[in-house]
Amino acid sequence: MAKYPRILIDLDKIRQNAKSITDLASKFDIEVTGVTKATCGDPLVAKAMLDGGVVSIADSRMSNIRRMKDADVDSEFLFLRTPMLSQAEEVVRFSDMSLNTEMDVVKELDKEAERLGTEHKIVIMLEMGELREGINIEDSISFIESAMELENIEIYGIGINLACLSGVIPTKEKMADFGELVKRLESRTGVTFKMVGGGNSANIPLLLKGISTPGINNLRIGEAILLGLETVNRCSIPGTYQDAFVLQAEIIEVNKKPSVPDGKISQNAFGETLEFEDKGIMRRGILALGRQDVIVESLRPLDNTITIESSSSDHIVVDLTNTRYKLGDKISFLPGYGALVHAFTSKFVKKEYLGGSS
Repeated sequence: MAKYPRILIDLDKIRQNAKSITDLASKFDIEVTGVTKATCGDPLVAKAMLDGGVVSIADSRMSNIRRMKDADVDSEFLFLRTPMLSQAEEVVRFSDMSLNTEMDVVKELDKEAERLGTEHKIVIMLEMGELREGINIEDSISFIESAMELENIEIYGIGINLACLSGVIPTKEKMADFGELVKRLESRTGVTFKMVGGGNSANIPLLLKGISTPGINNLRIGEAILLGLETVNRCSIPGTYQDAFVLQAEIIEVNKKPSVPDGKISQNAFGETLEFEDKGIMRRGILALGRQDVIVESLRPLDNTITIESSSSDHIVVDLTNTRYKLGDKISFLPGYGALVHAFTSKFVKKEYLGGSS
């Protein structure tokens, strides 16, 4: 495998980020579940999170959970995406608990748990404005009561998800409404939820402001640990590193060329019709990295004298006019969440570890 492009993974910084987040959450009696999906369930990343204080690991792909279990990651595992009917057996066999919104799926989980001679924990997700997974509030009591009838299902928790699909902010008022709803549901059904999941990295700003979220005892945290950023304004979190992951690509061409194409412009390979700013002749560098590997818009050069000009499947073009970079040199980037996800998913991006045990 080629040495570049590669992503450098600093396990010590991930461990410290996890500690800073779990220490912050503990002030409000909140535990943290570490989310590893952006790293495709990387076992070393999971272990660094656990060393930093998270109490369990969550991932949205069963193959990632199986990968971590095969690597002897010692943790409870939460399946982070509501299960497909077709994967009920695998979910019960390899995860300790799962998020759920469909009773037919829960019944199938119950059947598989009975067949396997075990019990499966479920966390019931409620819809509170984000319009992704979640049971409508008016249906929640009947859903809980139906789940209570299943012998191999433990109603372990209840949760909400915000600031992922639609970007609904977990405000103090929204969290208070959720806390009151949980109380009502427990009172009406007699169920005591062991896990009350109030959200994700978007909840960090509330904690930083010292705003308590009564009743909530768990947050599912990925980006805040991996990148040291909360996800409302993408601001850095005190005590965390923002460079636990650094993506590097090699320069494969350096040439002086015009900044504006010559000829009639149509769509590019991705169906885009681009506009070009005339900067005159520039020193253009081409990197062996492209959209097949990362979301280019989610990359930030560590050297702020470099700008990304354009990209295709296999190339990123950068402006090197005010630099001394040459053929064969490496350009380093801080990946945003989208770029991180794609870089870990791409088999063409090499993963190298710093710190900890690799």
